[in-house]
Amino acid sequence: MRKESSSSAYQGSVLSKHFDKPDLVLSDTSGQPFDLRKQTAGHATLLFFGYTSCPDVCPTTMGDIGVAMAKLPADEQKKIDVVFVSTDPVRDTPKVLRTWLDSMGKGFIGLTGDLAKVKAAARPLGVVVQDPVVNADGTVSSAHGAQVLAFLPQDDKAHLLWLGSSTVETYAHDLALLAKGVPA
Repeated sequence: MRKESSSSAYQGSVLSKHFDKPDLVLSDTSGQPFDLRKQTAGHATLLFFGYTSCPDVCPTTMGDIGVAMAKLPADEQKKIDVVFVSTDPVRDTPKVLRTWLDSMGKGFIGLTGDLAKVKAAARPLGVVVQDPVVNADGTVSSAHGAQVLAFLPQDDKAHLLWLGSSTVETYAHDLALLAKGVPA
């Protein structure tokens, strides 16, 4: 799936197979239907599947993306859509999702809804999403992939991938290139 490319200006992994943006319609944080393909068409789009009560990878990944986005000039920030799709839609109501995302980045798009739709959208991207599990202590765990995919505006296909270990510096470097429309 990934190829090592010394010719790429990006620090994230350049994908050898370009994935289509999922055909996914869920509720956004205002409770309105959001069509991922239609409403992000022609924009660089970062897509991440996770949940707000995640104890580790979700807040660090989204926080790192938020810090990196804040380093961009405002006009470049507007060229990138950051979309977080909940893997725990029972607990991640639109209000909960909006509050959590606002702590990461005010312009981030949050989607929640039918878990079967979420799983079906994630599967062709190679992102694993499992049903949430209520633990003995009452906490909820939702096993999910830790990768962030970047869909380029030229063809609305995923060309880049970052893993949970990616740093703010890597995101800052790559998001600046994405905003400028640099091909992968």
